[in-house]
Amino acid sequence: MNQNMKIRKLAWMGLLASLAIIFGYVEMLFPVFAGIPGIKLGLANLVTVFLLYTCTYKEAAVVSVIRIVVIGFLFGNLFSILFSLAGAGLSLACMVAAKKYGGFSVAGVSIIGGVTHNLGQIIIAAMVVENVNLFYYFPALMIAGLVTGLLIGIVTQEILKRAAIKIR
Repeated sequence: MNQNMKIRKLAWMGLLASLAIIFGYVEMLFPVFAGIPGIKLGLANLVTVFLLYTCTYKEAAVVSVIRIVVIGFLFGNLFSILFSLAGAGLSLACMVAAKKYGGFSVAGVSIIGGVTHNLGQIIIAAMVVENVNLFYYFPALMIAGLVTGLLIGIVTQEILKRAAIKIR
């Protein structure tokens, strides 16, 4: 890759990281989604799913980590960063596997990401408070992950289609 292409790629990643941070901030402006603490639409995950289909999982991971750390330091705390990193890590790993081996659509991959993101956060929360009873909360989070993952997946698929970006 020549120097010009590297600069263009870096600028593109910076733009998408900024967009993910903005989406994360906008999401924080909404009160608790669906009346259940911890449930969010996952707007910033739109960028992650988009990157999985237009770049590599490594670039999706870098942008995701940048978003989580920036949002965490601006509006959260170390625990919010820890929970978000756990959810995003498990989610990204499962989305990459689903995309590569499962034959899922963009919406299917996004749904897997939404559900596993919540699972990752519940696992870390149960470890932090040393109480497995938190897993009783998972069915509500699973349903939320299904719904929000579907919405984010549909929007991402439409963006990919309208931007005429070939899904690989």
